[in-house]
Amino acid sequence: MNSEKQSEQTRINQVILKIKQKLTAITAELNEAHFERAAVEQNYGQNAKINTLEVDDQMETNAEVQQQKQLVAKNVQTESILQQQVKQLRRLSDSPYFGRIDICEPGDQQPEKLYIGTASFVDSQNNFLVYDWRAPISSIYYNGTLGSVNYQTPAGQQQVELLKKRQFKIKQGKIRNMFDTNETVGDSLLQDLLSEHSDQYMHNIVATIQQEQNSIIRDTTHDLLLVQGVAGSGKTSAVLQRVAFLLYHSRQDLVADQMVLFSPNYLFSNYISEVLPSLGEKNLRQVTLHEFFSRRFEGLQVENLFTVFEARQTASPQIQNHRAASGLVQKAAVYAQTLPVEQICFVALNLAGESIISARTIKKLYQSLPVSWSPALKFTATKKKLLRLIKKIGERQLAKDWVTDKLQNLSEEQIRSWSRQVSQEPQLIEKQLRQKIVKNYYRPIYEAIYNDYFIDSYQQYSDFLLKIDPAVAKSFANQLEYHQISWENCAPLLMLRDTLTGSGINHQIKYLFIDEMQDYSVDQLLYLKHAFPKAKFTLLGDSQQALYTVAQTPQAVLTTLKDQLKFKKAKLIELNKSYRSTFEITDFIQQILPTGQQIQPFNRHGQLPQVVSVQPDCWQIKLLKLIKSLQHSNQTLAVITQTQATAIKLEKSLQSQLKVTRLTANSNKLEHGVIVLPIYLAKGLEFDGVIVFNTSQTAYPTEKWSLLYTACSRAMHQLVLFSIGQPSKIISQINTQKYLISNANTSVS
Repeated sequence: MNSEKQSEQTRINQVILKIKQKLTAITAELNEAHFERAAVEQNYGQNAKINTLEVDDQMETNAEVQQQKQLVAKNVQTESILQQQVKQLRRLSDSPYFGRIDICEPGDQQPEKLYIGTASFVDSQNNFLVYDWRAPISSIYYNGTLGSVNYQTPAGQQQVELLKKRQFKIKQGKIRNMFDTNETVGDSLLQDLLSEHSDQYMHNIVATIQQEQNSIIRDTTHDLLLVQGVAGSGKTSAVLQRVAFLLYHSRQDLVADQMVLFSPNYLFSNYISEVLPSLGEKNLRQVTLHEFFSRRFEGLQVENLFTVFEARQTASPQIQNHRAASGLVQKAAVYAQTLPVEQICFVALNLAGESIISARTIKKLYQSLPVSWSPALKFTATKKKLLRLIKKIGERQLAKDWVTDKLQNLSEEQIRSWSRQVSQEPQLIEKQLRQKIVKNYYRPIYEAIYNDYFIDSYQQYSDFLLKIDPAVAKSFANQLEYHQISWENCAPLLMLRDTLTGSGINHQIKYLFIDEMQDYSVDQLLYLKHAFPKAKFTLLGDSQQALYTVAQTPQAVLTTLKDQLKFKKAKLIELNKSYRSTFEITDFIQQILPTGQQIQPFNRHGQLPQVVSVQPDCWQIKLLKLIKSLQHSNQTLAVITQTQATAIKLEKSLQSQLKVTRLTANSNKLEHGVIVLPIYLAKGLEFDGVIVFNTSQTAYPTEKWSLLYTACSRAMHQLVLFSIGQPSKIISQINTQKYLISNANTSVS
């Protein structure tokens, strides 16, 4: 194998040499492009300052400025492409590839060696030295075992003989590890990677993609792909590689801006932000559902899902069920579609205390339209009628004295800027100035029409709720008084408003991804399907980690979504193997699940989880000692609480003796060291070591098993359950051979 390794290292050296030669050439092109852009921008700035008082000069200058703008845009685009190539080549110069397959096509006498990397690289003779991991032929590396293999190409299915599969770990141009395997990815490579410390950012997994993950990544046929994976199964990683694959596969008609990822929080968004750039792709749009709702309710404070969670920890079961029960989105849509015109809440368009267009006039305009038209079509037509009406109202004001007074008070600069596009004839200039004065005066009315403010959607929703549940309607009205809206009311209110007005729909988005989908209600998913009607949905989650909804089996989730969201082609992929945690931690946490779901632990061994019980009068001292004993062996050590209130108290207790970082809903970066955070902010993240704070029976009664499971499954290498008083019955029912028991006097190592 040593001679083989030397031969492979020689090839790596040759490839890296060619990469660096290409890098030198592209860098020179980039410098030249940067110089050209600077020159064009300077020339553009000079042309923009030319005197434009004379009409002929103005027309000529405008043409030159437009030409310069186009040149600047072209140079910026060229420079951006070259910068991307430079970044890609620098990455390849460190590690040009991670895999090799030897294949023999039917009729060929000699096998062909193909090397697989994060990006393609060809030499000056257009020979492929490295194949992109997303290329059709690269799927053999992920799906194939030695022997006859089929793979999909644009021309159809092809068959080859796979003779060898070799894996590499290359750093700084040197082979750190190399072996042949018959598996998708050999255990030794995975163990090597998974034994590393956690990082502030998630890394791409293209070198270690498993066969079941590859089926997620390369799916192009389903309009709903539901990924249900246990904690640590790599579902988020797989979906991010899926984004990169789709951008490669559909590069002629798909760009990153046509994709949206709904993430659980800002921390998670930042944590995954380096994956796509590391694969040479632009990041897709990322937004939390709270952000999405807040943008659509400008001026209102939207309740945060985390606030909902905190409130539910102290709320009675009756209140919890009342808040969770909804099903209002479809009812709101039907209500809006069948609403009689007499019941539509039109609003007068007022200006300076005067009614410019009355609500009665708006209603008449709406009523004059064909009855067979949809509410959205009628609303759009009414909008156009209102714009024409306000224009006529303005025209009747042109000769009024108040306009003449404003005209006489205009500055020379205002006159020059407002009349620049017309000839120098005084009458034409005066006419345009009067039109500008009137339009500026009525601008608030124009904006109100453009923004659909001639209908009171909040009052309309309140009327709708009165028909459904007067108590909920009263609660909604009370919140509105304080410019607030509850989490549960967001989706149905938006659906009602969109159905009436035809607004709120985005036809440009082609793919929508939702992480932690188990925390979304069917109402919220229904609204997103309405808001993004052209998008294919990829939903990923773990029903066992449901913090806000009731856990369901994966098949039940699929059935619900197919029935409610009307997807034509839906597919469920289940990931039951966990890679994040050691065998011992995974073996322990699966005992927490009441459903008996079998999680397949990855064969990476470590310490048994520990359960530490302390008395209420000495927990601070014991916790401090525990943290100090663990932080030396863990780059990131998370102390996970149930609520933010507990996290705040814990931080105050520890900060005089220890450097502690407490994470909040507004945090966007993971720090190394000791971190204190509530469970809902830990979702999707992983840490070297985890202390689950206060796992007593009081804090974690049996019905809170999903919280405990979620918290424990964040640990990669070490897990400690710290109980103030008697441990939870969830823990006591677990086989004692699965963990170590430490009392107050036992040191934790």
